[in-house]
Amino acid sequence: MTRFKICGTTSLGDAELAADAGAWAIGVILWSGSPRRCDPGEALRISRALRRRVEVAGVFVNAPLDEVTGLADALGLGIVQLHGDEGPAFCAEVARRTGAKVMKAAAVRSGADVAALEAFHTDLHLLDAHRPGLRGGTGETFDWELLRRRRTTVPLVLSGGLTPENVGDAIAATHPFAVDTASGTEAAPGVKDPGKVRAFAEAVAAAGDRAGVGR
Repeated sequence: MTRFKICGTTSLGDAELAADAGAWAIGVILWSGSPRRCDPGEALRISRALRRRVEVAGVFVNAPLDEVTGLADALGLGIVQLHGDEGPAFCAEVARRTGAKVMKAAAVRSGADVAALEAFHTDLHLLDAHRPGLRGGTGETFDWELLRRRRTTVPLVLSGGLTPENVGDAIAATHPFAVDTASGTEAAPGVKDPGKVRAFAEAVAAAGDRAGVGR
């Protein structure tokens, strides 16, 4: 069964909505450049309330190492998601200092971007759509056929424009470990739509049921 992550959560209420829908992970964006930035105090409330039920992932973009590791420890993050230009050594040091899982993200324009991520021996890889000036939350998909070039066993988290309407096709095409949605389950940036969250969860479950029937 493919898991799902609800990213861009900015309130405990929305995080609880995601957890109740069956999310494997909840993403809190800790980067000031995002319209979905979560206040660290609210991120702590989310983590304290839910980290025994779901993975709480903190999303960073080119933050200093001490900032990443300090917040990861203070918030009790289970996953540190690095969505900037961080290199393999930086990722390894985050893992060493925090003990958290590390998920390295990359924006995909071509097969070369998919191949480049294989230099990162992290716990998870996240592949997202590329759009100049944005770090995720584009609302756009990318060419899933490019993922046929992956030659790594690192579990894949697929992101980029996933909605209740297209996530089933995405799962069928790429067979990811998990799928990730932010804008596809929103009423507005940083505000979740309960109906869309539940519909996304149902679509992921239905895709798993179809895969089971096909075996």
